Formats: sequence, structure tokens, C-alpha cells
Amino acid sequence: MKLYRMLTEDDTSAFCHKVSAALAAGWELHGDPTYAFDAARGVMRCGQAVTKTVPGGTYSPDMKLGDQ
Repeated sequence: MKLYRMLTEDDTSAFCHKVSAALAAGWELHGDPTYAFDAARGVMRCGQAVTKTVPGGTYSPDMKLGDQ
């Protein structure tokens, strides 16, 4: 089964650490990163989609994707 996550964070080193942690846990980059201005908070935000193939075939919205 293939899982999908969208990682987002303010444009700080925290975003890079979040993506690096996902890669270290076996997730793979999916597509290009995104970068946008959050006008409500006055900050730039980053996003990166990641995917991971895991054993099994039953997806549940109750799954904690970060724990996979």
C-alpha cells in the first residue's frame, strides 16, 4: 500500500528537519516543493509531498501517517 503525506512548516530550518526526518524514516519525495506567503500570519510557508510504500493493503483514515 502506498501512503501520501503533505509536510508543511514555516520557512525555517524546522521545515528542512521535518522533511529530513521523513526521508530517514523511508518516505520518498513526491513532486516539487511549494513555497507560499501566509498573509494571515505574515510568514512564508513551505510544503513537500512525500510517499511511502508499506506492507498491507488496508488504508484507514485513523492511521497516524507519521508513525508509518
